[in-house]
Amino acid sequence: MLPATKTHRFSLADVLPSSHQSVLGRPNRLGLPPVAKAVVLVADGLGASSLKARSGHSRTLAPMLSASTTIGAGFPTTTAAAIATITTGTSPGIHGLVGYTVLDAEHDRIVNQLSGWDTHLDPATWQRARTVFETAADDGVPSFVVAAERFRHSGFTAAVLRGADYGSGVSIADKLDRARAILDSNESAIVYVYVPELDKAAHSHGWQSSRWTGELEALDRAVSDFVATLRKDEGLVLTADHGVLDVPEHAQVLFDTEPELVDGIRFVAGEPRCLQLHFEPDATEAHRAAVVERWRAAEGDRAWIATRDEAIESGWFGGAVDDEVAPRIGDILVAARKNIAYYDSRANSQQARSMIGQHGSWSPEESNVPLLRFGAYAV
Repeated sequence: MLPATKTHRFSLADVLPSSHQSVLGRPNRLGLPPVAKAVVLVADGLGASSLKARSGHSRTLAPMLSASTTIGAGFPTTTAAAIATITTGTSPGIHGLVGYTVLDAEHDRIVNQLSGWDTHLDPATWQRARTVFETAADDGVPSFVVAAERFRHSGFTAAVLRGADYGSGVSIADKLDRARAILDSNESAIVYVYVPELDKAAHSHGWQSSRWTGELEALDRAVSDFVATLRKDEGLVLTADHGVLDVPEHAQVLFDTEPELVDGIRFVAGEPRCLQLHFEPDATEAHRAAVVERWRAAEGDRAWIATRDEAIESGWFGGAVDDEVAPRIGDILVAARKNIAYYDSRANSQQARSMIGQHGSWSPEESNVPLLRFGAYAV
């Protein structure tokens, strides 16, 4: 059986649209009260389970965590898809960023959705939905992004943050100081703040490492300081794009060492905890069905194996998937259930195999994220 997709009342798609509506004084999905200025802070890689496990290092955030302040990140639990969902309020089946790496069929290649943008991939059309920032501009509400300077001119920024003025900061505290300055300079505003430090630490050292814990402490301290400055008409929502689990080296699965699993597979996309496999265009239906069954026989006890049609029908990529988006999704999806990661030992670079913290699939560790409210938004 495939995993249930409706596990929480709210999702990442509700966060920024609700903040926008609250600035307009309108009812919204999250029930946020009217404010003049809204801040949405996205802490990349801050899963609800990790925050709970390290509650002793988080005096501000952890005490607020509960079943009612936990929401679903959606699928796949990867930054490109999740942030596009946050900033557009739509699902991957609509905005089109359906994985970490995906098929660009027009140019017969796999492209990285965070760093692989080039002249053949137009951010204005590949990401297909209007952003909340663009919609807010129609309503006369200015929007601002605060993130690392190195992301300012990236294709991903152009795809998912269009419509907002871009500002930068070095540390988490720097970014929140910049957000404070923006609030002080505007009578009305939406401010989106992105901090990647936790995710970066998790990939390199694991979320159970002292490095990750140190970044959590820095986040907690910076949020505490920032919240103390919030005025009565300013609200802050803190969430995350996904959570993280640690995958030890001995749990890496080299799937290509079983030739029958890659027979007729032209491209491997997705990421280690959620493969998206694409067949050669001339593969017959009989061959495709046979390979799917081989995957189920070999890996069905530790991964969800779904065809594209099954994943779409089950709502993995949202309630609807546009015809233009569907070909980007793998013919076969292999979403890890157990604490494992899938790697292709034929790949030119094996650098990804040094990664400890992982995400992309359906586990609670990956898909349950906090939704914490401060200032005028505090419950």
